[in-house]
Amino acid sequence: MQEINKTGQSRRTFIRNLSFTSAILLSGKIRGLSAFEHRGVQSKVVLRFAIASDFHYGQPNTPYDEMTSRIIEQINHFHTELPLRFCVLNGDLIHNEKHLMKQVKQKTDNLKMPYYVTRGNHDMVTGQEWKEVWQAPLNHDVLMSDTALILGDTSNEKGVYLSPDLTWLEQQLESHKKRNQVFLFLHIPQAKWTKNAIDTPDFFTLVRRYPNIRAVFHGHEHDQDGVRMDNKLPFFFDAHVGGNWGTDYKGFRVVELLEDGTLVTYMMNPSVKLAQLEYRV
Repeated sequence: MQEINKTGQSRRTFIRNLSFTSAILLSGKIRGLSAFEHRGVQSKVVLRFAIASDFHYGQPNTPYDEMTSRIIEQINHFHTELPLRFCVLNGDLIHNEKHLMKQVKQKTDNLKMPYYVTRGNHDMVTGQEWKEVWQAPLNHDVLMSDTALILGDTSNEKGVYLSPDLTWLEQQLESHKKRNQVFLFLHIPQAKWTKNAIDTPDFFTLVRRYPNIRAVFHGHEHDQDGVRMDNKLPFFFDAHVGGNWGTDYKGFRVVELLEDGTLVTYMMNPSVKLAQLEYRV
């Protein structure tokens, strides 16, 4: 008998769907990556994590509670099949109303792996209110052996689009410059690649100085699920898991770091792999 999960998929179907691939990014160039190639590198994965953005818990006229429960269920199911070291929830967890922050945390605490959060422009709470709920400051880092995660704040209590604190960011990058890889998470994009981004040239001047930054991850732009490049550094978008606009699916991004330093990343829709990308220095 086939094992059927809560989404109505059998384990066999889930694994088969994970084998589908579309493209890879290799030193800035896109080429095809076969299902066979991807299956062949799974034994070489040394770190796997997920990013989900834009829950918009509490947005009027949306089934926000249902959408939040569903994506958490989907991430947990993925985790049972391909274990995740951690998950990052990259901003806009709520939709403006600060009293909802504790409620959404009760939901996200159902994730079965460690998770970390950044503030988005709709997370309209003070730094102290944020810390009281999430037990972490707005700007913080997470260390794991030779890897550092840097989670930066790009908004404020009024929802203004901001650049990260570049003085703090430089201190973090300096302190981690000898680590093998750094992953940077910012809700608001810092280049006008997209409609709702801002333009912060000094941010790019800074990050270009640190070649161990392997990737930058943005939320905010619900209709973006691809990658932009700057000086061979990939900036990934991961669509949305809530809200009332954006891509015609609600999904999350998965990143796999291979033992040779290659990055493989793809979107889950929310259970079928889409747009696989591979990045190698």
